[in-house]
This record gives sequence, structure tokens and C-alpha cells, in this order.
Amino acid sequence: MADALAGAAGALEKIQQQIMWNRLIAVVEEQAQVMIRTAFSTTVREAGDLSAGVFDLKGRMMAQAVTGTPGHVNSMAESVGHFLKKFPAAMMQPGDHYITNDPWLGTGHLHDLTVVTPAFHRGRIVGLFANTAHVIDVGGLGMGPEGRSVFEEGMYIPIVRCFEKAVANETFFDFIRAGTRLPVELEGDIYSLCACNDAAAKRLAEMMAEFRMESLEPLAESIFAASRAATLEQVAKIPPGTYRAEIFSDGYEAPVRLAAAMTIHDGGIHVDFAGTSGLSGRGINVPPAYCRAYASFGIKVAVAPEIPNNWASLAPFTMEIPEGSILNAPRPFPVAVRHVVGQLLPDLMMGCLAQAIPDRVAAEGSSCLWNPPLRGGGAVSGAAAELADFEVITFNSGGTGARPTQDGLDGTAFPSGVRTMPVEATENFAPVVFWKKELRPDSGGAGRTRGGFGQIMEIGAAGEAEFAVNAVFDRVGNPPRGRFGGGDGAAGAVALKSGARLRTKGFQIIPKGDRLVLLLPGGGGMGSARERDAAQVERDVRSGLVSAEAARTLYGWSDRDAP
Repeated sequence: MADALAGAAGALEKIQQQIMWNRLIAVVEEQAQVMIRTAFSTTVREAGDLSAGVFDLKGRMMAQAVTGTPGHVNSMAESVGHFLKKFPAAMMQPGDHYITNDPWLGTGHLHDLTVVTPAFHRGRIVGLFANTAHVIDVGGLGMGPEGRSVFEEGMYIPIVRCFEKAVANETFFDFIRAGTRLPVELEGDIYSLCACNDAAAKRLAEMMAEFRMESLEPLAESIFAASRAATLEQVAKIPPGTYRAEIFSDGYEAPVRLAAAMTIHDGGIHVDFAGTSGLSGRGINVPPAYCRAYASFGIKVAVAPEIPNNWASLAPFTMEIPEGSILNAPRPFPVAVRHVVGQLLPDLMMGCLAQAIPDRVAAEGSSCLWNPPLRGGGAVSGAAAELADFEVITFNSGGTGARPTQDGLDGTAFPSGVRTMPVEATENFAPVVFWKKELRPDSGGAGRTRGGFGQIMEIGAAGEAEFAVNAVFDRVGNPPRGRFGGGDGAAGAVALKSGARLRTKGFQIIPKGDRLVLLLPGGGGMGSARERDAAQVERDVRSGLVSAEAARTLYGWSDRDAP
């Protein structure tokens, strides 16, 4: 009888912990949604380029919002510890908010603001909420690869209090307003980041009161123990050994090689990036936390995708990043567009895992966001400017790689997970016109399952005025590769409508009367194209996404099958 009662009590406790876990997820998701609803930056409001999470008093991430990017979430998971080193939890007060955009203490470049806020229950600090958001402008050269040090790339904010006991630090906000081209938007975004943490702290206090919790520690330890054990269980299913792969970026001065040796062992997965190219003199370098963030994500989505993302489920994945590598940039190397290289890392991880678990990886995709920062007005044209000054960035994506049993996704951001921004939102914010935004035929790599299609975009300024693009594009010289016999996706291209090709990276003028044309890459295919279902080929031809010529050449499609 006693054993039965003890068993029932244990089962009830597990059920209660699961309910509390679900509530915690709801709290951080509300945190993210409050940020989206109150944000000034279109990158947050429209694209969801953000992260939100709750941490214990040791700085360990307990839960993250579903909304958000791996680069933000997984590097933010490291950043809270840096905040606690400067401002220990014992000295934090209700209403305090702490902020930084330090690329080496935050999430990799100056355009990301990270805010940490203590949460209190019954007068005692019980946890921390953190968030990160990409803002449009922090001064300097703007978001682009042209800087030769981080000091040229924008305003550098160390870890400081922006609010103390709910009172704004006006000296801090004076500096913020003076250091950006968009003072209203930047100040508004900081208030938004603080407000969403406040909302989450309030919900957490309500949850703890409801469940009569005095501390988050028992729940945290339960979450961590279950997550780590479940992750290691999945790792144990992979054949042990060392698997190697490489991938190439177009780079800036020269192509960049990313190399990895992944070792599967009893205690987890270790990745050694020896053989990776050295540092660049321009802003494509990657701080190590951002490297770990996307490499861990690339492993996790293939090995343990169903296990919640937190400190314990990430702990079994360890990285060795050689000094002097482009993936281990030291301060003050330029890092403004670290995503161009960093977002290739999941494809690199899947290149290793394809040798061990081929049925759980995708082909390479466009990977790196195609998010052109656009600028116009006097800052570009001087006294001859026909437009008021503007600075805007719009997020867009090529195709993802094919999956073992399904085609790749069209115009979808992987691995970042951000949403494609509606052209109407960008046109409403800045004097630009999107003349064309459509899927790019024949861009998906052929295969038994084909790659997702890229896009064709044509962008001009209002009145066909002169404007500029700070190009941050990749996958032009090194298109996404197929797997297991699948074809490569189409390479990207950057040009003027008048025909001249543009550089894939760097600040360039779009002359008056001309337009910027972007051809976004398609994803790689998987498996032999001759094994593709004929009905699927016909569907693609009928829709205009695959030309009849490509269908005949690549898939063996016959003219008699033409619609």
C-alpha cells in the first residue's frame, strides 16, 4: 500500500512539473510576443529577428520562446553569465534593466541589443529574463562588411544599467539618441525590450504564486536533468566515430573554407574546426559564441529536434575553434555581418552527420539571409539628394535544401528562422519600391526530392532616385550543394537592372533611374533526379517553376507529358 501511494505521489509530481514546464514556455512566448507588438524596428516587428528566454540565478537558460532565431537564442544562452559577472544577482533590484550590444558578450554584432532583467517573487530575486533584438541602426558605417574594426561598425554599449529601480538612465539614453541615424526607433526598441521582460516577470510571479513555489531551482534542476539525459540518449543512437566535412563561403577578399571534424562519443558530440580559413580584414568574421550557437543548432535539429532547447540540452555539444580562425574572431576585429559565414554552419554540421545518419539531414540551402541594407538621401547623394535621409533593412531568403522525403522550402529562412518581411511594410517605412518579388524558376536543385526555389527581386527608390545598398550576400560563387546525387541549387546574383554586375559585399550606389536586381539562390537537391515522381515533375512544369527544357534534361521528362 505504501509503495502504491509513493508511486502515485511520484507520478503526480511529474505531472505537476510538466504543467509548470508548459506554463514556463507560455511565459517566455508571451515575452517574445510583447516585444513583437511593441517594437519599432521592422526587423523585429515584421521578421521576428529576436530571442527571449528565462534563466536561473546561475545564468543557465531554462526555457526559450518558440519565436526567435538560433543565433540569438543560443548565443544569448552564454551572454547572461557575462551580465552576472558584472552585476551579481544579489545586487539587482526590482525595476532594474541591464543592456549591452558587445559582440563578444552578446550575440555577435553591434546591431543586436541584449537586455537582462531580474524577476522577483515575494521580494526575493528568483530568476532572470533576457532577450535580444536586431535593430536597424547603431551609427557607424551601418550594417555591412566594410568596417576594418568593430569601432567603425557602430556604437559600442558595454554592460550597463539602462533602468535602475524602474527609472530611466537619462545619460545612457542621451548617448543612444546621439549615436544613431534613427533615434526614435532605437530608443523605442530599448523600451520595448525592457517592457517585454517586465511582462514576463509579472507572469512568472503569478505562476509561482499559483503553484506555491518559493524558488525556481527545483523546477530548473528537473528540466536540466531530463533534457540532458534525453539528449545523450539520442546521441547514443548515432554510430560513434569521427566524421569530416567542409563548406565554402564567397568571403570578401577571397573564398572562405569552413572545415569540421565531428566526433561522436559516449558523453556527447565534439566538433573541431581545425582547417578553417583565417580571419578576414572585413566584417564577415564570427565571434566564437555565434559559431557555437549555429553549430549547436545544426547538430540539434538532426540529432535531438524534439528535446527542448536549454542549457542542459546544449551542454553535450562542445566546440574547439582554433585561434586565428574566422570562426573565433577576437576583439576588435570587424563582425557586422557575421551571419554571412555563421549561418553556413548548420549545413557544415549536416555534412558531417550525413555520413552517420543520412536519413535525418537536408541538402545544403541558401542558408545566409539575403537582407539588403538600403540607404538614401543626403548621406548617399549629398546636396543633389531627391529624397529625405532613410535607412532600412529588409529580410529575404532563398530556397532551403531538399529533405529525405520532401522537397525543400521556397523562399524560406533556414537556419535563421526569421520571417520574410512583407514588401508593404518596408515601403511604408522608407521611400523604396519593390517592383518585383517572385519565385525564381529552375533555381531548386534537381533530385528525387528537389531543392526549394529562390526568389527574384527588383528594388528601386521612390521617383527612381539614386540610393545605395550595403551588400551582404553569399552563395554566389559557391552555390548550395546537393546530397546523395542531388543537383546543386542555382547560384545567387547581384546586379543592376541595366545589366552591370555588382559586388556581393560592400557599399554600392544604385544610379538614378536604375534598380537593384537580386537573384536569390535555390536549395540543393537530394537523390537522383531520375528517381523523382513523374507527377511531381509535371506539377512543377505546369506551375512554371521548372522549365520544360530543364525537366527534359535533368529529370528525363518527355514532351508528351507536357500539360
